[in-house]
Formats: sequence, structure tokens, C-alpha cells
Amino acid sequence: MKTQHIYLEHVNITVNNLESSITFFKTAFPDFEIRGGGDTNGRKWIHLGNEITYIALNESAEQQMTTKDYSNSGINHLGFVVEDVKIIAERLLTAGFKRDYPKQIENYRIRDYFADTDGNQYEFVQYLSDKISERNYYDA
Repeated sequence: MKTQHIYLEHVNITVNNLESSITFFKTAFPDFEIRGGGDTNGRKWIHLGNEITYIALNESAEQQMTTKDYSNSGINHLGFVVEDVKIIAERLLTAGFKRDYPKQIENYRIRDYFADTDGNQYEFVQYLSDKISERNYYDA
């Protein structure tokens, strides 16, 4: 029986300022490109990513901040597996983005959390092992 490889193709996020969000993701992932975009009923949107995955960004008509405290329903953060979390963190900090949760250094992974200009939280995780049992080890 063949195991199916499942991955998240895209996520769709409504943001207050399309350009600020593009800046955040292009800072974290310089290889991401605008794959497409347009204006639908006065609402600007783009797809930003690579040939495998992308982030759909829609500009909101009403400005509002995201405040997540993990006690309300909804998405708390999105996690991205990266090769070097330190480089991404340095780029984001240099660009003025803020770490919004302490960096987590564990036996088999390093995790760092940043917020975009809308208050959405993103986790960047670097695995230090190729063994699935170690990657999924939670008693670090």
C-alpha cells in the first residue's frame, strides 16, 4: 500500500495592507514570487509563493487587528519548516518585525515565532534530525 504524501498547498489570509504582508513574507522567504493577482469587486488579492506552495493574500476593506491569545476559536499560527531558522529570524528582525513568542531551542528542533503587521503569528521551525520519532518528540 502506497503512502500518500500530503502537504498544504496554500492558505488564504485577509490582511489590512497587502504591501506590508508581501514585505513580511518576502523577507522570510526571498524566493517567493507573486504568482498571480488581481482585483475582485474592489478587493485586491495576490498569490505569493513558489511552484509548490503559496499564500493567498486578500486586502480587507475594513482595518482590524488580529489578537490571538489561544483561548478563542480560530487559527493561532501557521508553521513553516525551514532550513535555517536563524537566517529567517535575522532577516525579519532587521526588517523591523517583532518576535512575539520566545525562541524555543529543543533537542531536535528550533522554533521561532514572529507576527506580521496585522498581528498574525507565524512559526518557523528548523528540524535538527531527519528521524521522524525525534522530530515529533515532545519531552524536550
